[in-house]
Parts: sequence; structure tokens; C-alpha cells
Amino acid sequence: MPSTDGAPSTGKSMGTDRNEKPMPRSSKIMRETSETHIALSLGLDGLGTCEVETGVPFFDHMLTALGRHALIDLSVKATGDIGVDAHHTVEDVGIVLGQAFAQALCDKAGIARFGWAVIPMDEALVLAAIDISGRGQLHYDVDLPIEIIGTFDTTLAKEFLVAFASNAGLTLHVRSFAGGNSHHIIEAAFKAVARALRDAVAIDSRVTGVPSTKGSL
Repeated sequence: MPSTDGAPSTGKSMGTDRNEKPMPRSSKIMRETSETHIALSLGLDGLGTCEVETGVPFFDHMLTALGRHALIDLSVKATGDIGVDAHHTVEDVGIVLGQAFAQALCDKAGIARFGWAVIPMDEALVLAAIDISGRGQLHYDVDLPIEIIGTFDTTLAKEFLVAFASNAGLTLHVRSFAGGNSHHIIEAAFKAVARALRDAVAIDSRVTGVPSTKGSL
């Protein structure tokens, strides 16, 4: 079972009282299994400052792009059985990032909830759309022409997004429209997810409480 190191720094949700200074939405989680050890912290209202070390260089590059373009401050220190392959490390970082994201959002009051972006990277064009719905699921339609980038198995991009969406409680759609270079396609996908997240977690001053007719997400 994952263990948390500290509770979310916000006891109140941003946007619930416009007369109070908003509290930062942040979280910190540690997870240790027989396959991986991960320490991760994030701040949703950051500047995109990232420190990422997973032992998988291309994955580090993608996580840094995710934090940078989502304006999420992100620290990830992960060790795993990458001598076998990177699958466990990539998937477990997705699990922990999703848990930290859900924890930092607290009760989700005041958020925009929805976000989407279409990102070009040279010949590649990828769409990501997000609903912070509480129903974690990924719908992924991305064509990748090669299977390995450096030491990174390109199928792990989907495994990471499955783990992240499931644990964050996001409905996430990722779809590629064009691309001939797998590096460009995956990087466009991560940047599209980042920009969609940036919009979805933003506080909208017009939103009162949780943005749902049910009253909860």
C-alpha cells in the first residue's frame, strides 16, 4: 500500500472564500515496493520548476515537459528495476503522480474542471482533452512508427497515462492526427496533456463550490 508523507497543504479549497488568501495546492507522496522506490512532490500553482530523476532519460525529458507546460512545480526521485526494463518505473511514477495530483486538488472546489489542447511539434499534431471527473480512464489513439526511443519503449507512454489518469481521477483523451517521428509525437502528447491540465485545474472566480450539478466530483 502506498504511504503518504504529509497531508495536502491545503485544508481549504482555493476559491471557497474570496476574502481569504488562497492556500497553495500541493502534495508529497512516497511509495516503495519490491520493484520501485519513488518520492514525488508537486505544487499545482507553480511556475513549472522541475527536478526529475527516474533513471530513464527520455521519460525524465517528458515529465519535465509535462511540469513545465502545465506550470506545475514537480520533483520526482525514482529508482527501479530498470535492468529488467523501464516498465515498472514508468508505471509506478504514473501511479504516484496521479495520487499526488488528486491529493493536491482536495475537494476540487472552484476549478475549471475541463481542459483541452492541440499541440504541434514539427510534423506531429496531438490532441489531449481532460475532464477532472473523478472517473479515472484513458482513451488513447496514438500511432507511433517506432518502438524504442533511446532506452524508452514507446508503449510505456500509454502505460504512464493509464496509471496517471486512473489514480488522478481524470477522464483523459489523447489522439494523434499526424506525425512520422515517434519522439515528436510523444512529446506533443505530453505537452498537450500539460496544457489541458493547466486549464482544467485553474481556479475560476465565477465557480462556486464544485463544478458539477451533482455537487461532487
